[in-house]
Amino acid sequence: MRLKNLIACLFLGFATTSCIQDEALNSEAAIDACTGTDVQLAHINSDSKEINIYVHKGADLSKQQLQFKLPAGATLKANEHYPDDVMNNYDFSNDSHSRTFTVTSEDGEWHSTYTVKIIPTEVPGSFHFEELLPSSNTEYDILYEFEPGTSTNVSRVLQWSSGNPGFKLTSMADNRTGYPTQQITDGYRGKGLKLTTCDTGSFGAMVKMYIAAGNLFIGSFDLANALKDPLRATKFGIQYYKRPVSLKGYYKFKAGDVYTDEGVVQKDKKDRFDIYAILYEANENSFMLDGSNSLDLTSDKLVSIARISEEEAKETDTWTAFELPFEAVNGKSIDAAKLQNGKYKLSIVLSSSVDGAYFKGAVGSTLHIDELELISEDN
Repeated sequence: MRLKNLIACLFLGFATTSCIQDEALNSEAAIDACTGTDVQLAHINSDSKEINIYVHKGADLSKQQLQFKLPAGATLKANEHYPDDVMNNYDFSNDSHSRTFTVTSEDGEWHSTYTVKIIPTEVPGSFHFEELLPSSNTEYDILYEFEPGTSTNVSRVLQWSSGNPGFKLTSMADNRTGYPTQQITDGYRGKGLKLTTCDTGSFGAMVKMYIAAGNLFIGSFDLANALKDPLRATKFGIQYYKRPVSLKGYYKFKAGDVYTDEGVVQKDKKDRFDIYAILYEANENSFMLDGSNSLDLTSDKLVSIARISEEEAKETDTWTAFELPFEAVNGKSIDAAKLQNGKYKLSIVLSSSVDGAYFKGAVGSTLHIDELELISEDN
């Protein structure tokens, strides 16, 4: 009897060991996210393996503390070693402010090399939607604003974010023009922006995300959260050093024919668009409002808001001017010292369906935007 028990235990031990040995090691070699003390935004292009990291204009580029989020078991190594590289601090003070890093998968079979660039920047004052991100190999448009610096001012750079990476998961777009957010050639002046609420097809129905509103915003889109927590996937804001006064520009809008609420037709409901801008407190550089705490505009971090009203958001097939004043909220005012020290963040948010983040809207709702201007006063 004891012999049988011993044999059984040995067999169980061998079976357990075999299961552990047979468990496949992770084969992913990627950089999923990047955070750091000075990091305002980290835009990761997984197709071209390029990462643009926007930092506070006063940041010390020789000591950039960066935390890279990697797949389970993967490792990362800088391809060049600089004397000031210590732990997770990297020296980006070279002329290009860029370096390459290689990620190796847990199983050691896969390698990806990323070019990481640090960009000291301020937010531009005007947005023309004339440029797409250079070297972007994605299937969708990534809009980019650039105002070169001078001997006294840093460059003003902004890479807009959108939900296009999430829509790619639906496989509903045959080409660039099938995505909710895209550049167009016939803007108010030159090129412009087109936002369209799109059907997400069978994939969207399966995950109960029936539509995708065209959107564009200052912030970042976290693809890893797009399915499990879509509201938290949209992160809003970048450090801002001026007192915003108003947001102005031009729009056209046509609502889609059939309004749905989580896939259910609402016969007496009509879609409308949204345009708003927010200024909020961010005492820590890593803090950002996201869709879960800012879309309803009730966060206690908000300082001022500029938003188009329901009465102003009318359908029109001709370019129509708008100007939205910033109004103080939460009984707060802008503190001059905090403003100078970069303790406020600003975002502009544009959407073809005002409640699109909650999967409410009409497929086909289309918002055109061009020549945005953010009017601000120096501190």
